[in-house]
Amino acid sequence: MHWAYEIAKRIILTDPDLETYTLASGISPSGTVHMGNFREVVTTHFVAQALKAMGKNVRFIFSWDDYDRLRKIPSNIDVAFSEHLGKPYSEVPNPFGEGTWAAHFENEFETSLKTFNIHPEFVYQHKEYSSGRYLPSIVRALRKRKEIYDILMEFKTNGSSEDERDAFYPATVYCKVCRKDDVHIESFSEETLTLTYQCGCGVKETETLDSVFLKLNWKVDWAMRWSVEGVKFEPGGRDHSSENGSFAVSKVIADRIFDYRAPLYTSYEFISQKGSHKKMSSSSGSVLKAEDLLDVYPPEVVLFLFARHRPESAFHIGLDDDVIKNHSEFERALSAYQDGSLNDPVMEQVMDLVASDITSPKVPFNQIAGLLPLISFRTDLLASILSDQGMTVQTEELEEISARVKHWIQKWNPEKEFKVNDDRQMDYFLSLPDDTKRQVHLFRASIAAGADPMHSVYEICRQEDKKKMKSAQKALFQTIYMLILGKKNGPRLPLLLSAVGKDRFMALLAF
Repeated sequence: MHWAYEIAKRIILTDPDLETYTLASGISPSGTVHMGNFREVVTTHFVAQALKAMGKNVRFIFSWDDYDRLRKIPSNIDVAFSEHLGKPYSEVPNPFGEGTWAAHFENEFETSLKTFNIHPEFVYQHKEYSSGRYLPSIVRALRKRKEIYDILMEFKTNGSSEDERDAFYPATVYCKVCRKDDVHIESFSEETLTLTYQCGCGVKETETLDSVFLKLNWKVDWAMRWSVEGVKFEPGGRDHSSENGSFAVSKVIADRIFDYRAPLYTSYEFISQKGSHKKMSSSSGSVLKAEDLLDVYPPEVVLFLFARHRPESAFHIGLDDDVIKNHSEFERALSAYQDGSLNDPVMEQVMDLVASDITSPKVPFNQIAGLLPLISFRTDLLASILSDQGMTVQTEELEEISARVKHWIQKWNPEKEFKVNDDRQMDYFLSLPDDTKRQVHLFRASIAAGADPMHSVYEICRQEDKKKMKSAQKALFQTIYMLILGKKNGPRLPLLLSAVGKDRFMALLAF
């Protein structure tokens, strides 16, 4: 059983009679949302899809923690924005235009999610806090602040102190004047529900809680939101999932402070870009965005990459030859899925999650990547060549895959930009063994007679010893590619012949 269905089954077993199952994800808009963050939302998305497949109603919420403080300026943003450190993301100006910091990065990611047909209900924490919706929970947390302190101390090795316990508040206050969180809470009155605080800017206030710009600290906030929203499942990154990590602490806080059983939880490993062992981080400013992948993969292939890996398994995403491999694996799985020959229950569920609405076969990415550079990336010629090979492709699909191939080759793999040789490679031909020269002459004569180039190679190299025959075939293919392209590999020979044209193909083999 696929991992998403395993989790869905466990959710139902834990709460068998719910009318609606609420699943949650959430991140802070600290910078560009990257593909590491995407694992947070796509994990929940797959579990939601599995629950729906089991006939359950699902509410999938995605919380933007945009009432968090700005902690660090990413390297791709002007250091002058340091003046806003300590303000909530929802009140920091947009570094790239109009609006706010939070809105810019939220809109960027929400737009990309639509491309993947992922449509959670977005919850913006700055709105929830300012609306007063959380006020009863905030009052409860402040009244039980010493109990929360005791819980936090259970997960720490350093000792507690009574003075520290008396001074502890599980919340952050934003100053009403400077809007920063350089604020010290001095006292809280349980009778009048007023808070007295002083900011580093000099402001000192005593206000009722409904007037204070206050946010519960992370581990308390997380537990509080589970109880308010009725969350039954939420994933979390490895950094939250250790024995003494955020989830373990918030689980206890949910139980003892908010009388709520923590949701079913699964940790997910970080992903990285191939060639880098660093964790992706929005605050670093150097990340792999959804748009970067969508420039070389259709959405269903990106989803396929995430669906086939269990959340707790780390993996990397490559933009080198892995692109060919990933496309090919998806195309093979899709073909088998569509014709009923998949014979793999787990992969069947993977394809249910990512490709159930795809009705036609996919044009092989590798085939297009081999052809397109030879014809100067002209899709009109490409359509004609594919038609000659008996392939019927919709114009829109061909343009989409051609755009991805062109971007992938020109940005990430310029060595794939094959170029047909201008002249015969006489020096190379003369360096070949006599038997190989004879094979080239036979191959050219076979093409001149109208034979299929693949069949010609197989016939020329046919011999009793299968191992030697395969070796001979490989060597002849490499020789032909060298004589035509100057490289030892290229597109399948029938496609190469169509792209180059028979006259030019024959001329480059005339020795």
